[in-house]
Amino acid sequence: MILALNKWGISVKLRFIHLYLLAMSPRIILDTARFQLVIDRLCHQLIENHGDFKETAIIGVQPRGIFLAERIAKRIAQLSKNKHIELGRLDITFYRDDFRTNKSPLKANRTEIDFSLEGKQIILVDDVLYTGRTIRSALDALLDFGRPADVELLVLIDRRLHRHLPIQAKYAGKTIDSIIDEKVLVEWQEQGEEDKVWLIHKTNPEK
Repeated sequence: MILALNKWGISVKLRFIHLYLLAMSPRIILDTARFQLVIDRLCHQLIENHGDFKETAIIGVQPRGIFLAERIAKRIAQLSKNKHIELGRLDITFYRDDFRTNKSPLKANRTEIDFSLEGKQIILVDDVLYTGRTIRSALDALLDFGRPADVELLVLIDRRLHRHLPIQAKYAGKTIDSIIDEKVLVEWQEQGEEDKVWLIHKTNPEK
């Protein structure tokens, strides 16, 4: 009887260790093939709502949202009659709510918006939506360039838990549940990687 209980206890411990190691291991949540399918789906949704994009502009949030924004703009130009999609890049460094409290200096990126935002429909693009603080900063920065008619948020990954602000994406490539100790890592061909999205533990050194 004691031997049986010991075996059962060891089995439970091994199972727990196995589950723990699985949780700590990086997981692919979007592989290369599905990555492009998700982008295509987002583009078709945008075309359905915005037609030829003559009154709509796409603005990517620096630094990680610009890759998705550029992909979206290029694909929409291929799919629609409008071959000139207005595309901008928005830096939010000095609008961040932790700008003055951050211990390490923040490196600013370039803002490139060479068209008027007045009265336009704006698609604001970032790679991951988590707490909502980045998007809040982006909205503040955006309004310094004009008063758009409407702003819609598009993200590749929506981490719907742990939101700090009441901000939601109108277009999301994939919605996931995750814990605070996990982070989403998006890899892009433009950075010399394969198009993939990983969910990794913050303490995991493998990624």
